[in-house]
Amino acid sequence: MELLGSVRYGRLAMSMRALPFLAVARHLVIEGHVVLRMHRGLGFHESCDGSVIAYGADNFNSPAPGDPQDLWSVQFTGPAEIVRPGADQRERFGTGPAEVNGEHFDPVYVRLDPHVAHMHTLAFGASPSGRTHSVT
Repeated sequence: MELLGSVRYGRLAMSMRALPFLAVARHLVIEGHVVLRMHRGLGFHESCDGSVIAYGADNFNSPAPGDPQDLWSVQFTGPAEIVRPGADQRERFGTGPAEVNGEHFDPVYVRLDPHVAHMHTLAFGASPSGRTHSVT
């Protein structure tokens, strides 16, 4: 969960009309949950509500300061529901995009209750071995 704070966006995996689908979302960790902000006009939130989803983020485009070659990715899986965070929590998300696919950005929020979490690291250096961590 701590790693999510170092990046702002990740990828949401869900099922839409019985087919797997990926979407980009902005995230925050709020009270042990991963809260996602996305554009209402795309309808992705409707597919998430009441379903088990997966959400992943990584630093592949922005390695950690101090060791620019160590990379990580995290993935969380669990049930999701549409929520309306308080004003102070919505403010923490910051400014959203002006438009999504030419439409005015209309935010909607989905809370993921992570039941399973996985973390993977790629270490570049003297040792060629990588590390994989799983947290349940």
